[in-house]
Order: sequence, then C-alpha cells, then structure tokens
Amino acid sequence: MKSEIFKSSVNSGERFEFGKNWSSFLKNLSQDQIKEAKHSLIEMTSMDTFKNKTFLDVGCGSGIFSLSAKILKAKVHSIDFDPNCVECAQRLKNKFYKNDNDWSVEEASVLDSLRFEELPKYDIVYSWGVLHHTGNMDLAFDNIAKPVKENGLLFISIYNDEGKMSRFWLKIKQVYNHSLIGKLLIKTLFFPIYILLGFSLDLVMFRNPFKRYVDYKKKRGMSITHDWDDWLGGLPFEVATPEYVVDYFSRRGFSLIKIRTTNRLGCNQFIFVNSMQEDKND
Repeated sequence: MKSEIFKSSVNSGERFEFGKNWSSFLKNLSQDQIKEAKHSLIEMTSMDTFKNKTFLDVGCGSGIFSLSAKILKAKVHSIDFDPNCVECAQRLKNKFYKNDNDWSVEEASVLDSLRFEELPKYDIVYSWGVLHHTGNMDLAFDNIAKPVKENGLLFISIYNDEGKMSRFWLKIKQVYNHSLIGKLLIKTLFFPIYILLGFSLDLVMFRNPFKRYVDYKKKRGMSITHDWDDWLGGLPFEVATPEYVVDYFSRRGFSLIKIRTTNRLGCNQFIFVNSMQEDKND
C-alpha cells in the first residue's frame, strides 16, 4: 500500500524519486565518502563513538549515514518512504553488516503518526534534509519528536526560507517533475550554469577549478552531481526560517544545543536535546 501511494505521487508529478538518485550514487560509493559521512556525525554531535547508543535514521536515503552510525557502534534503525531508498539501505547493510541484528531497515513514512507513536525511544534521532520533502512538514516535526528519548538528541536539517527565491525554486522543481521533457530541460539548463559559475569563481579566486569536485566529497561524503539532481527535482518542497524551527521544538520541550545556518539557499542544521520528562511526553 505504501509503495502504491509513493508511485502515485511520483506519477502525478508531486514527488521526486530520491531513491533512484541515491541508487545511482551508491554505484560509485568510496571508502573516503563513508569516512567523511562518519566524520560529519562526529563533528556535529561532538561524540567520537555511538557505542551503547540507539540511532534512528528517518529518511535514510542512500543509507550512508545509517552505515556511518553503525560503524560508530550504534544500534541502528533506518526508515524511508521511498522503496528505492529502503533498498539502498538494505544493500549497504547486506554488504557491510549482513548478519548483524543491530541494524534494521523499514519502509515507513514520518507522516504516519501511529507508527511513530509505536516506535521505541532512541538516543539519537537523525533526519538530514528530509522533513521538508514530506508534503506536511509540521506533521513531520510533530512525529519525529515522538521517538526521542529523554535527554536524547534530535539532529535535523531544514531548507532555509529565502522568500521569493524559495518560491522560484519551487516552480523549477514543479517543471522538473512534470514530465521527462521538463526534467531534461531543467538539467540541460542548470547543470552547465552550475559548472560555469563554479569554474568562473575558482578562476577569479585563483583556485584549481577541478578541486571543488574532489573536495565536495568531503562535504558529508556526498556527490555534487547527485546533490544537484536532488536539489533541482526535490518535491515536495517546504522551507522554514531558523527561528521557526527553534520555536517549534522549544514549545515541545526541546532545547537547542547546536545550530549551523546557511544564510542563503540550502539547509540549516539543528541539534536539539529532549529536555522534557518522559511522563509528560504523551
């Protein structure tokens, strides 16, 4: 049933197939990318090991951050609404931790309130660049707070609200997902623009223009072309100011302990601690 709902939203042009993008990304996944993804978790959480910690990866995508948490010795549960993303995470589990019962993968939606009420409590709930792609970000915010343990961490990233510019990008994403022609048109237009802008900036700054593509893998272990595709096609698409996100979770008993803002297009990152007592969580 979940797969049918997913396929219907894709066919109607309301949803980008993130899983197909991540499946392509995994074909060339390197140890350096895994290392950088692991480092980004260490750097943001200020923990060099997740030993004896439970880790919920909501919207696991390629599965690389579930894998990274597992390498850091966490007990991991990976969730995604996109069947192809579920397959990606399962593929990584089978490759690196095939017979390990401390990593499980599930097809589920963060908009499924009942399922998130049923989940156990986790030490770390992680959702990077996901909740703004659900079609109901406020409900996703409500649900993702449910499985965070008392004194547990909630690590999320949300697209920054850039006003008119954000609305412009929503139109671009709608054209991309409308048809195959729309997809080809947007990629043909914007990929060369990204390349030329980067090349021009590097020349002005007297930098090696090819180095940015090598260095990009050090940014959470991701791939620049897959991230471009993800950005151009990413529907559903919502945005929020940092103040909105902080206020939203503060009202639900969470305290902000780290924030990293972009001040432009892209994601703001937040780490909250659940300071609400367990008996007040209902």
